[in-house]
Amino acid sequence: MKTYIKLFTIIIISICCFLSNAYSYDKIKIGLIVPLSGENSEIGKSIINSVRLAINKIDDDRIEIIPRDTKSNPIDTLRASKDLYDKGVRIIIGPVFNENVKYLDDLKEITFLSLTNKIKYNPSNVISAGVNAISQINTIKKFKKLKDIERTIFLIPKNDDKKEIELAIKETNIKLKDKFVYDIDPTLLTAQIEKLTRYSQRKQNLKDEIQRLTNSNDSNKKRKIENLKKRDTLGGINFDSVIIADFDQSLKSVATSLLYTDVSSKRITYITLNQWFDRSLLTEKSLHPIYFPSINKENYNNFILDYKSKYNTNPNQLSFLSFDLVGLLYFLLYENDFKISKKIFYKKNKFKGKIGIFEISKNIITHQLNFYMIEDDEFKKIF
Repeated sequence: MKTYIKLFTIIIISICCFLSNAYSYDKIKIGLIVPLSGENSEIGKSIINSVRLAINKIDDDRIEIIPRDTKSNPIDTLRASKDLYDKGVRIIIGPVFNENVKYLDDLKEITFLSLTNKIKYNPSNVISAGVNAISQINTIKKFKKLKDIERTIFLIPKNDDKKEIELAIKETNIKLKDKFVYDIDPTLLTAQIEKLTRYSQRKQNLKDEIQRLTNSNDSNKKRKIENLKKRDTLGGINFDSVIIADFDQSLKSVATSLLYTDVSSKRITYITLNQWFDRSLLTEKSLHPIYFPSINKENYNNFILDYKSKYNTNPNQLSFLSFDLVGLLYFLLYENDFKISKKIFYKKNKFKGKIGIFEISKNIITHQLNFYMIEDDEFKKIF
C-alpha cells in the first residue's frame, strides 16, 4: 500500500512539474508590422534584423515575434493587424509611418507601439515610441538653463511637422521670445528671414552712421569709416538664440539665410532638433557651432557595428529604435509577471535603453536625451 501511495505521489508531482514547465514556456506573442514589400521594404527588413538582434540578446524562448507586411499603406496595415489579432497577438510593434495608424482604433484590444515620433491625432491604442518633439524640446530647455539663454526665437517650417512642433511647445512650456513660421520655398525664405532679423533697418543703420561720420569733424573718422565698411549691418539683434525645427538641406537654407542677414552662430546660439549625427553638417563650418538634442551617440555607434558585423550592411535609424522597443517590452512584461495588459504602459515607469532613458506614463512615451554640439569637424557631447 505504501508503495502505491509513493508511486501515486511521484506521478502527481511529475504531472505538476510538467504543467508548471508547460505554463512557464507559454509563448508571449508580439506582432511586428513593417513594410516588407514596395519602396520602403529595405526599412522593414532592417527593422526585422534589429529585432532579431534584440531577441538574441534577451535569449528567452517565451518571446515570439510575428512579423507582417504593411505595404506602407493604412488598409494593409489594418489587415495585417487583424490577422495578428486572430492569432492571439495583443501587443504590436509598428507601424513605421504615422499615416498608417488611422484605422487602428478598429482594434481596440491591441496596443500598438508605433515607430513614428508624431503624437498628435493618434488613436488611443497607438503609443508613439519615436523620439518626439516633446522629448527634444525638454532637452533644449535644459541646455537653455545651463547656458542662461533667455531670448529664443523658435523657427517652424510651414510643413506637415508644424502642428506637432506647436503642440510640443505648448506641452513643454518652453520660454520663448517669439515663434516664427517660415515658408520652405527658398525664394520666399530669405525675405522672411530678413524681416525677422530687421536686416533692412540694420543695413540702413550702417549707411546712416557712415554718412554721419563723413559729415562730422571726428579726427578718427577715416579709420572708423574704413572699419564700418568691413561690416554688413549695424545694430543689435533682439534675440540671443534660434531653434530651427528643420533638417537636411532645409536646415542649411535657413541657417544660410541667417548668415546672409548678418546673424551668425558667433553672434547668437544656433539650436536645432535631433539630426541623427548627419555628417554633412560637419562640413558646414560657417554655421558652427550648432547645438542639438539626440540619442546616445556611443550606443548608436556600437549598435551600428554589431548590426554590420551580423548582416554586413548598415542599419537605418528606425532599426536602433526597434531594437530598444523589444527590450522595453520585455522589461515591462517581466515587471508584470509576463502577463500582457494595457496597464503596463499606463503606470509610471522608466527603462534605460540604448537610445537613452524611456519614460512611460499614461500610455505616453518620452525620452531623456543627450545634447551635442557640432564644432571642429566633430560631434561633441555637452550632457
